[in-house]
Amino acid sequence: MTLAGRTALVTGGSRGIGRAIAMALARAGAAVGINYVNDADAAADTVREIDEAGGSAVAVRTDVRDTEAVAKMVAEVRAALGPVGILVNNAGVLRDKPITFMSDQEWDDVVDINLRGAFTCIKAVGRDMMRARYGRIINISSAAGITGDAMRASYVAAKAGMIGLTKAAAREFATSGVTANAIAPGVIETDMIKALSDAKRAALLERVPLGHFGEPDDVARAAIFLASDRSGYITGQVLSVDGGMVM
Repeated sequence: MTLAGRTALVTGGSRGIGRAIAMALARAGAAVGINYVNDADAAADTVREIDEAGGSAVAVRTDVRDTEAVAKMVAEVRAALGPVGILVNNAGVLRDKPITFMSDQEWDDVVDINLRGAFTCIKAVGRDMMRARYGRIINISSAAGITGDAMRASYVAAKAGMIGLTKAAAREFATSGVTANAIAPGVIETDMIKALSDAKRAALLERVPLGHFGEPDDVARAAIFLASDRSGYITGQVLSVDGGMVM
């Protein structure tokens, strides 16, 4: 599933699932733009590791909520690596709070970063993809966006919205040869999960039929498939990578 000659942009690409996807894309031969907003050192480390392995990457600091900044980011990646043919919308945040105690600003922060950010990035690369008559849009949603989750109304709404956005983009761009699909990870061993108490980890594990949590590379492998030519006849779909949590 070679991606040689392709350019990818991964939002939230400096850590966790985003970093695993960026590294996998580079191993498959793609040049990779790595978006980040806070952790410049982690982004630089990811670029360095890709470069040392013989790949090509740039890091770009951008708040994906800002339409003008996203347009500049895409232009910067295009100038450095070529037109973006693979977009992975991974940037996101999670805030636990009951609906009745959640402020408007707390709601907006989560929905804007997760959902508006995906919209601004699709908007920024969409015309180039349609002109090229090639493109792969991959939105990282969540199992929570399918099943719901207590204390996470803003996150669930945003992730469910990403699934709707995926389907809308799939229909809108299909005649131009551009596909749009979503990945819905379950419980993945990121820093956030590793920091949970043993009791909370055990409770989560009971919901996973395969009996273990996923790794970021499990999501990355799904992303590589959806980015490749082998998935060219798949669009508007949600691929659950969750050990069987949602079935």
